[in-house]
Amino acid sequence: MNYHTKTDSELLALLRFGNEEAFSEIYNRYWKRLLSIAYNISKDKSVSQEIVQDIFIGIWSRRLDLNISCLNSYLASSVRLSMFKFIYRQKRRMEIESSNCLDESSTLSEELIDARFTQEYINKLIEKLPEKCKLVFRFSRNAGLSISEISMELGISEKTVEGHLTKGLKALRLSLKNSLNLF
Repeated sequence: MNYHTKTDSELLALLRFGNEEAFSEIYNRYWKRLLSIAYNISKDKSVSQEIVQDIFIGIWSRRLDLNISCLNSYLASSVRLSMFKFIYRQKRRMEIESSNCLDESSTLSEELIDARFTQEYINKLIEKLPEKCKLVFRFSRNAGLSISEISMELGISEKTVEGHLTKGLKALRLSLKNSLNLF
């Protein structure tokens, strides 16, 4: 079978069945471009190679769960997000070390960095929600108000509040699934 002539969609379908040749074709088709994107951000060849390798490892290990409509965009976004996550971690480490918040025997928890990064990322996603949806979501999640309290506060029905929450959560889940799928 000639994999060079296969479309990305066809390769992804084969990949879901564990076809290693399809995976190799995807890798060969995109690794140079992804490495270029990563290097343009980091200016560090070894970091860029590691990030790209991690992306492909993630794709292989999650091949059954992937729901990718445009492989090219998905891979490019994944590399950018991974690079920004890496840079964020590096920046946070340097800030903490330079401010002497940690003594030399302490180590910075990767989980704490991941949690902060994820929270900042979620906050940015929330900002992209429609205004009413964003307001309802913040009342619910940040202020801890119940659906009936939000309904009274905004002067809208409880069903409308539920609808806004459902819409907001669905949008966040979809964005997080697409963006953080490889982590």
